[in-house]
Amino acid sequence: MESSKSRRSALRKLLAMGEASTQSELCRMLAERGHRATQSTVSRDLKLLGAQRIHRDDGELVYRLRGGTVAGFPGEMVTGVEHNEAMIVIRTRVGRAQAVGLELDALKWSSVLGTLAGDDTVLVIPKNTTQTVELARRLRELAGLG
Repeated sequence: MESSKSRRSALRKLLAMGEASTQSELCRMLAERGHRATQSTVSRDLKLLGAQRIHRDDGELVYRLRGGTVAGFPGEMVTGVEHNEAMIVIRTRVGRAQAVGLELDALKWSSVLGTLAGDDTVLVIPKNTTQTVELARRLRELAGLG
């Protein structure tokens, strides 16, 4: 039997992506990741996690966590997020960059081409340079940096 903790962890990551506008979509996305859940289970999980429906920058209404943080994402390890026109640098506490990079990779954001982690820095390369500013904003939000 699957644990509710595992399912909720996967749901948190889906909420961070901000791509699901209905509970049915969340059920399908969870199933694609190996977590079977009914709409009523997802509804209870959303309430428990404090999720809400908000408007994305493009106007679409999607489910997200309040404040945009993802429990399980090591946001407390992140000390800063900076970017230029082409790339994003995430600064972390010493020795924490690989953990942050792994969690970011696990989110499987379509806007991320790749990441490279050192000791206290994660380089995030957007798939398209037109996405750099928005991706940096999402990363700051994810880390709880506003």
